[in-house]
Amino acid sequence: MLRWIIFITIYILVDIYAFQALKTITKNQWFYAVYVAISLILLGMIIYQLNYGDSSRSMTPWRMYTLGLTLAIFFPKILVVLVMVIEDLVRLVVGLVNKGFGFTDQFYLPSRRKFISAIAIGVAAIPFSSLMYGMFRGKYNYRVRKYTLEFDDLPEAFNGYRITQISDIHSGSFDDMSKVAEGVELIRAQDSDIILFTGDLVNNRADEMLPYKELFGSLSAPDGVYSVLGNHDYGDYVNWDTSEEKEANLQALKTLQKEIGWDLLLNENRIIKRKDEQIRLVGVENWGVGGFKKAGDLDRACNGVKPEEFKILMSHDPSHWQEKVKRDKRHFHLTLSGHTHGMQFGIEIPGWIKWSPVKYRYENWAGIYEEFGRYINVNRGFGFIGYPGRVGIWPEVSVIELKKRASSA
Repeated sequence: MLRWIIFITIYILVDIYAFQALKTITKNQWFYAVYVAISLILLGMIIYQLNYGDSSRSMTPWRMYTLGLTLAIFFPKILVVLVMVIEDLVRLVVGLVNKGFGFTDQFYLPSRRKFISAIAIGVAAIPFSSLMYGMFRGKYNYRVRKYTLEFDDLPEAFNGYRITQISDIHSGSFDDMSKVAEGVELIRAQDSDIILFTGDLVNNRADEMLPYKELFGSLSAPDGVYSVLGNHDYGDYVNWDTSEEKEANLQALKTLQKEIGWDLLLNENRIIKRKDEQIRLVGVENWGVGGFKKAGDLDRACNGVKPEEFKILMSHDPSHWQEKVKRDKRHFHLTLSGHTHGMQFGIEIPGWIKWSPVKYRYENWAGIYEEFGRYINVNRGFGFIGYPGRVGIWPEVSVIELKKRASSA
């Protein structure tokens, strides 16, 4: 509780200090009233979540919007304060110099300059508008990312084989059925040979998916729709009354995927055939570093798989590839993961810059990576959780085409 008291105290101090910039550039009382009202409403939301909100670690919609508005409103005020602190230090130095060298009889601080306050508010407007856009538009700004990967040992029958990958649906976060339907239609429009979902169907509970059951159940592909579990699918972030209740929730989630026609791979593999050739699809349960569940079992999942077979691995957390998979002697040609969401915030300009704070946590955090002749695609996620939006790192549908590398002879 002490840390929250400290946070609220800092919140109020920052709010009062940032208000000085507004007072410098305008005397409009209505602006003052709106500023104070928004600050009090947000503070009330924060206090409510601390005292009366869900006591578990689960991210409910109200909790997510409280977090999102805090980021969008409070963080820009910190930027205002930083600019004003610099100006106040300059004012202090000027006042001391004037007094020390006898330019004035008394010590006084020069007035705040209007254009400095305007600059501070202008700088703050950038993250404010970006984060607000991310909450109300960006989170459903679906993008299709297409990749072509070449392999020497791809069976000829699979030359040109198309995979659509989706990940991290987080159905408990959705708040606009029509927008979700647009995303599902985008998946369907890719007309791929197979659809692969790499975990986190829900935030916490299986029933979060019920409103979207029919919608995602409409997905189909010639070679089927396959899925694996992500860390959120196990219900680990909810305070269950009993372990039996938690297990029943997981079983309900597994049953739901079967009912919508998805083949859930629980440390298992499937044969995908084309003509008289085949590849192996391997799916493991969640395995992640940093305290995440380690239920993935590659040995069990590869039961019956021959070393020389072409293999596609579905594993939710890309740290699995980094820690275990990429050096595995069984040579997993392509691994498909998600989990990071690209932190739902960053800057991506193709061919120039690709950055997100999540890169300091995950070496493989978005897109295609290659090491030792093995590839991983880290899908940026279809949904969202925590911050209820996306800025710069848009929700993604990945389409990967497999090609047989032409002989150099």
